[in-house]
Amino acid sequence: MKILLINGANLNMLGQREPEKYGKITLQDIENALTLKSKELGVQIDFWQSNHEGEIVDKIQQMKNESYDGLLINAGGYTHTSVVIRDAISAVQIPAVEIHMTNIHAREEFRHTSLISGVCIAQVAGFKELSYIFALEGLVSYLNRK
Repeated sequence: MKILLINGANLNMLGQREPEKYGKITLQDIENALTLKSKELGVQIDFWQSNHEGEIVDKIQQMKNESYDGLLINAGGYTHTSVVIRDAISAVQIPAVEIHMTNIHAREEFRHTSLISGVCIAQVAGFKELSYIFALEGLVSYLNRK
């Protein structure tokens, strides 16, 4: 089983950006934890991050050619604004789980709406870095039942 994690805009700043919301953990720390968890689950996980919407769309579109079984995505602020990321997820028809470190529904009103959740099998939010682990476990469980 092969899974891709895409992190969007500003997630490369984890550990420096708003530690009161996101903690001091870095994106590399999250990737290291997911690598360990993926080995435990017997799956391959690849990591990719971009601050550019079009690059994210291109990467999602490439997933079919690269034989991915599932997508984990924290689109960052693009969650609330990007119809094109939503359309790319829909077009590839690969099961996706949306991830948020904070509870987007308890934050500013503009963050309450996710444009991508409607094309994802699930959304995991509010557990800080553990949101990634829970999302991976849920996606693997879903794919194993398919």
